[in-house]
Order: sequence, then C-alpha cells, then structure tokens
Amino acid sequence: MPRNATGWRLRSRLAAGVVAAGALAGCTTAAGAGPAASTAAASGLVAQTHLGAVRGKAAGGIREFLGIPYAAPPTGKLRWQAPEPPAHWKGVRSATRFAPHCPQSASPFGRASMSEDCLFLNVFTRPGGSRSGQPVMVWIHGGALVTGESDDYDPAALVRDGVTVVTINYRLGALGFLADPALADGAGASGNYGLMDQQAALRWVKANIGRFGGDPGNVTVFGESAGGLSTLSQLVSPGARGLFQRAIVESGSYDLTQAPLAGAEAAGAAFAAKAGCGTEPSPAATAACLRAVPVATVLADQNAGGYTPDVDGRVLTQSIGTALQQGQFNRVPVVMGTNHDEWRLFVGLSRLEGGPVVTAANYRGEIQGTVGAWSPGTARIAARYPVTSFPSPAAALGAVGTDAIFACPSLKAVSFLSKFTPTFSYEFNDESAPERFLPSVGFPYGAAHASEIQYLFGVATQIPAALTPAQHRLAAQMTAYWTSEAKRGRPAAAGQAAWPQFTAATQPVLSLSTSGPAVETHFSAVHNCAFWAAIAAAGA
Repeated sequence: MPRNATGWRLRSRLAAGVVAAGALAGCTTAAGAGPAASTAAASGLVAQTHLGAVRGKAAGGIREFLGIPYAAPPTGKLRWQAPEPPAHWKGVRSATRFAPHCPQSASPFGRASMSEDCLFLNVFTRPGGSRSGQPVMVWIHGGALVTGESDDYDPAALVRDGVTVVTINYRLGALGFLADPALADGAGASGNYGLMDQQAALRWVKANIGRFGGDPGNVTVFGESAGGLSTLSQLVSPGARGLFQRAIVESGSYDLTQAPLAGAEAAGAAFAAKAGCGTEPSPAATAACLRAVPVATVLADQNAGGYTPDVDGRVLTQSIGTALQQGQFNRVPVVMGTNHDEWRLFVGLSRLEGGPVVTAANYRGEIQGTVGAWSPGTARIAARYPVTSFPSPAAALGAVGTDAIFACPSLKAVSFLSKFTPTFSYEFNDESAPERFLPSVGFPYGAAHASEIQYLFGVATQIPAALTPAQHRLAAQMTAYWTSEAKRGRPAAAGQAAWPQFTAATQPVLSLSTSGPAVETHFSAVHNCAFWAAIAAAGA
C-alpha cells in the first residue's frame, strides 16, 4: 500500500468537514466597569486575565466565559505567521457570547465563516472549586483541519463532574496549514500555523486558568478526529512540552506519517500559483501577494482534499509515528481509542455527495479508492472482507476503511506509547448510537466516526437526536472515565469495570457499550491488524 495514499484519501473524505455544526455565534466587546460589573465580580462572573478583566455569565449552574482572545487577529502581515499576543483592553470585556470562528466554507457539518479574527477560546467552570484548582480539559475540535469551531460543544456534563473545560478555535485549511518557501520563518520552517495556535491557547491556559478556578499544573488536552490528530501532534511537538499533563485521543490516529517540509512546500507553491502569486521577484514579494489574497479566494483555491501537519523542523521535527515509536514525545498519561464502525460515516458521506452505491460488482474498485491498494492487494482485501460476510457491500467497505485507517493505526500508536508512558485503550461500541451529522443512506451507521462525541458533550448538529436511558448511562460512565483521567491520570468510573493499563503482551481494550464497559483482549483479531500489517509490508 503506498505510504501516503490512505491519509490522502481520508482527508479527501474529511474535507467536507467531519464534526462541526451549530449554534449561532456572536461578537465579544469590551465594556467599562460599573454596577453590573461589580455585581458580576461578587458572583464570580468577572475574572482577571493577564490582558484585562472579562465578565461571563451563569447558565445551568455553570460559569461561562465566551469569546476570550488568546492571540492577536492573524490578519494582514500576521497572516501565515506564528500567533502574536493580543492587545490589552481597559475595563471589563464582555465574555457572554461566542466570537467568530475561523474561515471555512459552509458544509453539512459546519457554518461558513469569513472572519480571520477568530483566535478565541471559551472557559466553562463551576462556581467556587477547590483551593488548589480544578483539573482542566482543553478540547480541540475536529473537522479535517478545514472546518469546525469551538462553540458546537456544550461541556456541561464534564464540568459538573468536577473539571474546568476550555474549547478553542484555531486556524484551518490553507490559512492554518499552508507551507510555502515564501512564508518560511528565520529557521526555514513554514506551515503548522493551526498547531501553533493550539500551543498559544495552551500557554494562555497556563497563564490564566487559575483565575477561573482551574489548576494550571493539571491540564488535559483532548480532541476527536483532526482534534485527535492535533492532540497527537502536541504530544510530539517540542513547543508543547510542559503545557499539559494528560492527553485523550479520540479517532485521531489516521495519519501517523507526515509530509516532509519540501513536499508540503511544493503543494503550497501550487496553491500560490492558483491564487495568482509566485512569480514575484522575491520571496518577500510573494509573501506579500499571498497575504493580500481575499479570504474567499483562499477558501476557493485551497486543497479540497484537506490538510495535515508537515514536518517543518520547528513545530514537528519528525513524523508522529516515528516520534511515538522512539519515545521522543511529551511523556504524559494517554487515553486513546476508536469507534467500531468509523468508516461507515465516510461511506455514507460519499453516497450523499453523489458517489456510487457500493455493490458487489464495484466493491474492489471502492476498496482501491478507500485504501489505495495495488491490484493484488485489492484482491486480498476483498477476499478477507467478502461482501457475503456483511449485511451489505456498504458495511463491508466500512469495515475495510475502519480497520485499515483507524483501528489498526490506533493499536500501533497505543503499542508505541505504552512502552514509555501509562496508556489506556478503548473502543466505542454502541452500534445504536444516533447519527447526528448525516441523514440515512440505506444502511445502519453503527458506532460511526464522531458518534461518541454526543456521549461527552451536548453537540449542536443539524440532525437532532436523543439518547435512550441506556445510552445516558453509558454517557455518564464515559464522562466519569474521561474526567478521572483528567484528575488522576488513570481512567476509572465508580461501580464500573476497571480499565487496565495497556501492555503489548495482553493488549487490553475497554469496550464502551450500553451493556456496560468491559475489558476485551481480541481487538487486533477483530480488526485484522496482522493482515493489514502484512498488506502494508508488501506494498512498502
């Protein structure tokens, strides 16, 4: 199997935007101190940051501070630059409405935005709190690094379980991940601006979260899909060292091999040419040309196949998989897992985008389009996953993509991590989970990509859905496991199965289902990971 084919095809599916949708956003403004501010301060709704005071609001017994800037607007000369500190403000800034999210096109999964002034975060916390501060969980949203926003996720259940939650925006698409020689910094690095934004947000948390009742010395980074890949990126980035103490990766292991800087910059040069830049007499002139391109043009010309971090030599000095295998990462306790039917979401998405219905006749071609296997490999895969063994050809293709792109890479990454740091593996297995992002396409989605998020957050989507009583119980159990990891670096839930630490010898994986969490040791066999390792070796 060609090394980068799988990741490329995944990003092309994710580019439609896998997990973002939602509530209406508004602007935040500064306001002077007065009687209302004094009342807010007395009730714990005014907090002092290193840039100025903010006034939040109370909602359902939770304090919300929304739309706080953590970096200067990355506009003009700051476009495609490392994030700069934001300006101070006088008085008390209103923090009662979400701020604009980063530029993206409209999709079934997210709302369009044209605002480059988007580097804001939101803090959710309970009144009071312990004297030493509550554990902090910083959520990085998913969406193929081309779509998504911080304000689609209501963390009330997590907060009520004793943690402070921060959700963040970060630059997306070409604005967040374009690499081009003309944009290189003094060390010759370009790209990964969205990852730099995430680190700037983590630095803001370290400097300020204590004033909101959080513990700056106990921070968990967690995210799903591209947010999970971002979390892995921060695990291996030297610039994130010391900014967090735990990590939770949900469905984020789909791209463990990053492009070298030269390859990323070649793609960036192609973007520049498409946008009408690149023939200027100097790199500085090309950079100026790029920074003058309208946002709408950037969105129209950016890579429709999505973006991924590159090995730029600064944010990432090596590929994620290499760093994990060699133990060259920020060694914090990690929870990591996938969903049982990840790829069914992408099979459905392809159909909704006008792709063909998967049939027995076109099954091999669909396999090749999914995992990029050469012809003999396609035959072997079709034999290993015969359509007659599944409810439908679509379900068979879903199993192929799930195992090759999510399940087995996750097992590999967990095995690497467990040699150096406490690591815990899970699989989300609620086959009846509501599909909140896509309408029905004629086959069950099962435990599809992103379906676990609704068990941890209230999620704003275009397709409303309610959990059953059994699913609510599972949601409470998952919340307890996640917040326990944040509190102590070891996931546990009262009255539920103990979650053993992962070892390569026994490979325990906690199955999360409505029948109750249970430890399983056959994940590799169920997902044919030895088979996929052989396919990869044969195609190397």
